[in-house]
Amino acid sequence: TKPNIIFGDAFGNEEAVREVATDYPEIAFVFGSGLSPAEPNFSVFDNWIHEPAYLSGLLAGNLTETNIIGVVAGFPVPEVNRIVNAFIQGAREANPDVQVKVNFINSWFDPAVAKSVAQTQIGEGADLIFAERFGAQEAAEENGLRAFGNMSDQNAVAPDTIVTGPVWHMEPTVNYIIAQVGAGIYTSQDLKDFSSMSKGGASLAPYHSFEEHLPESVITLIATRQESITSGLFRVNIDENTPVSD
Repeated sequence: TKPNIIFGDAFGNEEAVREVATDYPEIAFVFGSGLSPAEPNFSVFDNWIHEPAYLSGLLAGNLTETNIIGVVAGFPVPEVNRIVNAFIQGAREANPDVQVKVNFINSWFDPAVAKSVAQTQIGEGADLIFAERFGAQEAAEENGLRAFGNMSDQNAVAPDTIVTGPVWHMEPTVNYIIAQVGAGIYTSQDLKDFSSMSKGGASLAPYHSFEEHLPESVITLIATRQESITSGLFRVNIDENTPVSD
């Protein structure tokens, strides 16, 4: 029995996945991709979580005491760049004097290298680390500093270190596609809006125990700005250029 829907990740395999989709026009193909949808059945989604990344930066800019923040990221590709740039936007809005050190480890998963890069940033004065890639938070933890996770709520990994971070929720995308296919009205489309905060596709991770220690004024600022984003009154910039260190 053939499936009605196939969800997957096309990054790095765009041509092959799209070719298969053309062979099965009756199946809804819904794939992570930085490119465009294709008729009649190939839809795309991506990690459009720049909004909570911006909020994380807004918080980081308020919390830093050295005015130096480190960012350890994977590859300088659009889906990473827009998250990092949004984080930097928030940090600089909160603190015009902040300096941001950005380093790419050129890997999607290399905790040892990410940790080493973060250690170097800390040695250069960074007192907060945005761990866009996993592993960087270990350096912050070992130095008694704070960090921000990415993609999921990572507080459990380092409860005394990870304050919060952008979280990606796929449920809105998945539920929408299931409803479309079930109703017989599925068409190929770009599903980016379903990863937005207003659709429930992205959020700022809970503060957990940090909520007791964060300044009330800062918590209020983040909550107010979040409300502006979800109500459509504030738009976070989408900047996919490669970020550079100050």
